[in-house]
Amino acid sequence: MALLLAGLAGISAGRAQGDDALTNAELRRQLEVLQRRLDRLEARDRRNAAPPRQAPARAAVPASRPVAPLGAPPGAPLGAQAEAEAAAREARAAAAEARAARREAEAAQAKVTAVTAPVPGLAPPDPVGRQDFMGEGGDALRSDLPGIAFRVPGVDSQVRLYGFAKVTGWQDFGGRNQSDAPAPSLIPLRGSAADRQGGDFGMSGRFSRIGVDTRSLTGWGTLETRLEGDFGGGSALENNAVFRLRQAWAEIGPEQLKVLAGFTNSLWNEGLFETIIDATNLNQSFVRQVQLRVTGRLAPGLTGQASLEAPDTNFVSADGVVAPTARLQGGASPAFNHMPDILGRLTYRDAGWELGLRGLLRGLQVRTAGTNAGVASQTVDATGWGLAGHVRMPMRILSPWFGPDEFVLGGYYGEGIGRYFFGSSGGIDAASNLGLPGAQAGVSLNPIPTWGVTAAYRRFWAPQWRSNFSWSWSRQDFPAYARLYVPGSAAATALNRELLQAFANLIWSPFAEAGADGRVNTGWLDIGLEYLFTRRDLYGGSEATGPGQAGHGTASRLLFGAVARF
Repeated sequence: MALLLAGLAGISAGRAQGDDALTNAELRRQLEVLQRRLDRLEARDRRNAAPPRQAPARAAVPASRPVAPLGAPPGAPLGAQAEAEAAAREARAAAAEARAARREAEAAQAKVTAVTAPVPGLAPPDPVGRQDFMGEGGDALRSDLPGIAFRVPGVDSQVRLYGFAKVTGWQDFGGRNQSDAPAPSLIPLRGSAADRQGGDFGMSGRFSRIGVDTRSLTGWGTLETRLEGDFGGGSALENNAVFRLRQAWAEIGPEQLKVLAGFTNSLWNEGLFETIIDATNLNQSFVRQVQLRVTGRLAPGLTGQASLEAPDTNFVSADGVVAPTARLQGGASPAFNHMPDILGRLTYRDAGWELGLRGLLRGLQVRTAGTNAGVASQTVDATGWGLAGHVRMPMRILSPWFGPDEFVLGGYYGEGIGRYFFGSSGGIDAASNLGLPGAQAGVSLNPIPTWGVTAAYRRFWAPQWRSNFSWSWSRQDFPAYARLYVPGSAAATALNRELLQAFANLIWSPFAEAGADGRVNTGWLDIGLEYLFTRRDLYGGSEATGPGQAGHGTASRLLFGAVARF
């Protein structure tokens, strides 16, 4: 009986010890002590269960020999009787200790379960690392980090702390960018002062990230909240990084229909391919803004989303780039927001395939009343709209040799959507003749047509080694009056006619693992090298830049990066 009780306690302690190895070092230490106690008790039980030794034969003794103890079997040797009584006492003590140890192990297991057990009805945290790279927009509300998750005792809620530490270093071989996140639309022009200075070296850790999210069961479905930030709010030239908000939202509803409110990634966002650099690259979108969003499960693998998002009208005139928060000639800004941006998205995912379609409708407006625009008071409206799509194809459908490799093709067309493609437009949605003689007869506001295409390939040399290769091109058209902007001015040099960008990188993930489904879990650590080339050509070429500049610019950067997730 003692051995059976000790075995049961050992099983319970072993289970608690296994769970504790994943959660709490102190509980693990306590359970290991209990296990060692039980091992000693079992060994003693085995010794006590051994047959008693036979007493050696003795010569006959006189009739006055001692009387056997009360209750001893007739004729039992005195030495064997004493050993039997001692063994019985030890067995009873071992059984009592085993019962106490089992109670302690069960109590320790209950502590572990209260902290780590999943809440029934809540989905488990996402797996470590990115299996299919969806970009910041493709999986906008789901972190690729498992984080440190625990259950709040007594309630149906889980809390998760997650993030990563990231450091990058770079060397520019073209003009002097002085930024850890250079936008393609702003690289130095050939012949400019920055171009003549040449490239320099820099390092940064300001895009390290930390966040906390919660998930709770309610009568309306799962309530999920997230608060996330990084240190990218300050200048890239300063070591004293400034914390900034990245996410602050709440979403509620069952899996079939969810409603979100807060500050988060735009539905237009799409990363398309994996990079080490933290910039908004050509044809990528990483806008975060306040919004109301609805997400519905339309069919297996098919998700539909619609949102109303905060607007931000930006246009270029002879006086430069004008935004609602900017000032025009010392006075109020004529750039107005008068309606939310309306967005929709369809995403289909199945067996490694991903198909995405996005749509966008915007209202742009200029109001000259109360400004120093120098024209009669008037209101001019324009409509911005855009469509974008992409396909992600698993290469294994062509041959098993490709393994988890992926090919991505994406494209877009729109008018007045420049703020969603900062990499090509610098955030400019429209052009205006404000500041030109023709504005006296009537102010114009022309949404800028823009389109582009991206192709990318993700190659896994081994589960721990992968590369990404990409090529992107975009173009914008401008009204003829834009050639009248003063050559070399901020307005003239902001008009990018065509841009080209190419990437190649090599990333080592030492803790990556290949899954049974053929996909790769890249783990918590990435170390990589990356090369990128960028070229931009201005509308009007050298006529837009003035003497001494060529009307275009090129940039080459070699980048090192390391990121450790938690």
